[in-house]
Amino acid sequence: MPLRRRWEALLLGVAVVLAVAAAGARAQDYNNGGGGDGEDEEEEEKPSFKAQEACNGAFLTYTFTEREKEYPRTKNATAQAFAFKATATVLNTMTEDLKAWQMFVGFQHKEILVTVGGAVLLDGTDLPANVSGGVTFAGYPMANLLNSIETAGDLTQIQAQIDITGTQFGVKPPTAPMPRTIKLSNPGFRCPKPTHKQSVMYVCCVKDPKFKAKKVNTTTRYLPRQKADLTIAYDVLQAFGNNYMVQVTIDNWSPIGRLDNWNLTWEWKRGEFIYKMRGAYTLNKEGPACVYSPAAGYYKDFDFTPAYSCEKRPIVVDLPPEREKDKDVGNIPFCCKNGTLLPPTMDESKSRAVFQMQVFKLPPDLNRTALYPPQNWKIIGKLNPQYACRQPVRVSPVVFPDQTGLMSSTPAVASWQVACNITRPKRRAAKCCVSFSAYYDDSVVPCNTCACGCGGGGGGNDTATCDADARATPLPPEALLIPFDNRTAKARAWAKIKHRRVPNPMPCGDNCGLSVNWHIMNNYKSGWAARITIFNWQDYTFKDWFAAVTMRDHYSGYENVYSFNGTKMGAPFNNSIFMQGLPGLTYLEPITDGRTPEDPRVPGKQQSVISFSRKDAPNVNIAKGEGFPKRLYFDGEECALPDTIPKPSSAHRRAAVAASLGQIVMAVVLVMVVAVVDSLCL
Repeated sequence: MPLRRRWEALLLGVAVVLAVAAAGARAQDYNNGGGGDGEDEEEEEKPSFKAQEACNGAFLTYTFTEREKEYPRTKNATAQAFAFKATATVLNTMTEDLKAWQMFVGFQHKEILVTVGGAVLLDGTDLPANVSGGVTFAGYPMANLLNSIETAGDLTQIQAQIDITGTQFGVKPPTAPMPRTIKLSNPGFRCPKPTHKQSVMYVCCVKDPKFKAKKVNTTTRYLPRQKADLTIAYDVLQAFGNNYMVQVTIDNWSPIGRLDNWNLTWEWKRGEFIYKMRGAYTLNKEGPACVYSPAAGYYKDFDFTPAYSCEKRPIVVDLPPEREKDKDVGNIPFCCKNGTLLPPTMDESKSRAVFQMQVFKLPPDLNRTALYPPQNWKIIGKLNPQYACRQPVRVSPVVFPDQTGLMSSTPAVASWQVACNITRPKRRAAKCCVSFSAYYDDSVVPCNTCACGCGGGGGGNDTATCDADARATPLPPEALLIPFDNRTAKARAWAKIKHRRVPNPMPCGDNCGLSVNWHIMNNYKSGWAARITIFNWQDYTFKDWFAAVTMRDHYSGYENVYSFNGTKMGAPFNNSIFMQGLPGLTYLEPITDGRTPEDPRVPGKQQSVISFSRKDAPNVNIAKGEGFPKRLYFDGEECALPDTIPKPSSAHRRAAVAASLGQIVMAVVLVMVVAVVDSLCL
């Protein structure tokens, strides 16, 4: 055989031997390892962060996965919208459980979240939600992450994954639209600057050794109850296979918080529906409509006629007082006050509301322990503060006293708490406003333009005929007594007298159903005085109304409120005066018609004089506007203050004429006489 052919045969034999050896090695690896190629691929797919292996705390990741251009197509890159998908994870790498985890993602590209899986927005914002300033996620349904030691490293129990779908603007491919930061929002943790690699961001958050946590019961896995302006307790009283009985308790803790005709709503996340209620009812009782709900697909032979609501977001309202002893829907302590929640300092018995529900569940939650509270709680009132409610937090079961009078007690099956805090109203979103006036200026600084909103409706806010961006025009004092629609002629005439330019078109109205005037009455050697007047422009009577005013440094000179019941407030409302009507004057009447059809409508009003001494505040400069409040509240709602303050007019020059003590006494007497006459006319 030629030498060349012998070499070819030898090489072919070597190739065959190597192929057989490789196949044997693969077979040996498969038989011994038990995983084969699939296991190798799985190992390669797992994120291999060295930082994760070294983390002793909470390891957070954010991964941008994909995006697609949305309509409309634009040539302006910053205005082009992209649909994007991303995932975030929270991994507990500690030796203890991570309770009620919260992850902040600092979105920065005008992101709008459309769907979120594995978590909910902490502030309860409905989707789609604009989160361009960042958002905090809270775990749902897995709110707590167990530790690896007690779960044998089971990732399904120690790690949570958030699936995010939304829209973002202005980042052209191939650049990945990443957030500016991610961090764990739970108190007691500190997070360094996250590491950013292409489309992945990660950080290890560890416990802060300097953080001093409050002492809690370490024998349970539950978090302590939170302090807030208003709390909602969700206590399961009885649990069955496919339904449970729950008691909902609303507690008002704020000294200025209040709700009238409260509406409470939430979002069912697992197909639940309300079958029975006591102590409250759903605004839309639609039992027959439940046959078209997902629940009807499982409960095929169920009679839905008595059901209260199958809505995903039911609206719950309080019962009227006459139903308090009703054996079918009432007989619940603290129920049936027509939705009124007062501050505990006014009436502790009216600072709590309670109702009970029977809730039916759907698969796969058909066992006694599969209990999940609804999410995204919201509560609103008539003219009341705006509350921002967090997501429910699992707390230790509340303990109820024995109903038969014995000394024993019964714990709830499970308990959750929702914490709600009062938020300051956004610009042009208040429900009441304030005007300023003073003895040294014969013009009134009215409420801001569109203080309570603008556009359409009434109150002179047809933006086609008024300017929503123009500054409010100064008014003569008598103009405060008539509705805004009747002030135009007076405003024009006053501007002509004062040689001021009249805007064209005129500024829009404040659109507020309630306004307050703060008037500096005088300024004398030993003190000064102000008059507060509350105007009700609505067809609604405010019962048991109250107001609160926060002053500046001159608060220490406060002496007395004469026609109201005034008291000083403590922390956190330092430098504040709480005022409410005296007996017989606790109603703020609604607006009424004038004497003739041509006359303007007359608002309901209450007023009083407030006196201040210079003994403890000798340096207060009234002429420079230091007599005006820093904040003013009515029924807990913070009212919008004017952008400017009155200035000394030419008639008074720079020096104000000192008023005698007799003048303030006469003013007080006059106000009290007016109040008595008003009460006699009721």
